[in-house]
Amino acid sequence: MLIKRGTLLGGGSVDVRVGERVEEVVPSSPGLDARPGEGVLYAGGGTVLPGLYDHHVHVRAAVSALYSFLVGPPGVSTAAELGQLLSNATPGPDGWIRAVGYHESVAGELDRGALDAVVPGVPVRVQHRSGALWILNSEALGRVGLAEHPDGRLRSAEGGWSERLLRRESDLAELSRRITATGVTGVTDATPDLDDADTRSLELAHLRGEFRPRLRFLSPAKVILQEDRLDLDGLTAWIAGHHRAGRPVAVHCVTAAQLVVTIAALRAAGGHPRDRIEHAAVVPDDNLADLAELGVTVVTQPNFVAERGDEYLADVPPDEHGQLWRVASLLGATVPVALSTDMPFGHGDPWTAMRAAVYRTTPRGAVLNPDERVSPRQALTMFLGDPDRPGRARTVDAGQPGDLCVLNEPPAAALAELDAGMVAATIIGGELVYFKM
Repeated sequence: MLIKRGTLLGGGSVDVRVGERVEEVVPSSPGLDARPGEGVLYAGGGTVLPGLYDHHVHVRAAVSALYSFLVGPPGVSTAAELGQLLSNATPGPDGWIRAVGYHESVAGELDRGALDAVVPGVPVRVQHRSGALWILNSEALGRVGLAEHPDGRLRSAEGGWSERLLRRESDLAELSRRITATGVTGVTDATPDLDDADTRSLELAHLRGEFRPRLRFLSPAKVILQEDRLDLDGLTAWIAGHHRAGRPVAVHCVTAAQLVVTIAALRAAGGHPRDRIEHAAVVPDDNLADLAELGVTVVTQPNFVAERGDEYLADVPPDEHGQLWRVASLLGATVPVALSTDMPFGHGDPWTAMRAAVYRTTPRGAVLNPDERVSPRQALTMFLGDPDRPGRARTVDAGQPGDLCVLNEPPAAALAELDAGMVAATIIGGELVYFKM
């Protein structure tokens, strides 16, 4: 494919020939001539970027969310609203009512009894917005062989029960369409318990063209630390074992305690240049230098400021607000940082995440931790990272992967807007996979 008269992020009108790799990038004057049979995309001065990369998503959960009811804030915020939605919900083709995004602020700690009171005869499964907890009613518990379970609150980490859940056939093609329409050409699945069959299935879907974005996986070298079981020796041994096998690790850290234990374990086990900390939702000042010294990459989601910021302001002590979802201070401390969406637990639009990093505005218009704001260019660049080195931005140069995003705006306007509506085309391996008519 030949892209005519695009503009690079740093300026300069260029023609770009792209196949599996970027083959040529030359000034538009005199430019390149199309080869026989070569597709031509006229960019009209629009920005040509490396394809966006979402460094932390959950593909299967995102597919499931396409066909689930959202039962958390801001759409559902009271017990009455939750009851009305579930009681009027139509079961899916498998006979289940599926719901996602629940938070205790809606109706407290849900259990089987609360769900039975609303929907007694149809299997209901409600996923907590953290992704770590499911609540099933009695009908659903019976379907998965847990009729005697005391409260129906099942932790994902417990395992076993989830294999017995009936799964809706994945509509990966629809998820793929939505992802590529935002300019994303690759994702890293951060689901911690994917087995070989799961990864092979997703890889085959990519090879068949059902799921177009390129795929990487953190499993099996990702661990979620349980706040009530922070085992420094066990974590150190787990990290060391993966490092001996030549594998980097990724550690899920959403609390200060989890981060402190992870830093200690990485120090004790020795680092790997591609180690990652996922989320880093809370970073005390003292840990900035620790992260820089370790050289560990932080993959974080400032979109949660835009999605849940008012809850943080209400629930987190004011003297800790400055520690939440940090970006600018991490960059200032020379910590490699990449952004991601955590789809479906966060909104899957990377441009929304970029705007959150720039403005840090909560749903009600407050600004959470303004010192952590970054420039639009920084925010965009943190979605251009290499899959293996998320903190290292890719460029549009010969020899780079042929994965590109073309915007309908030149760089200055694009950076002012940061909106998915600007995406004119998405190219993966030299093939046009999304084009805005």
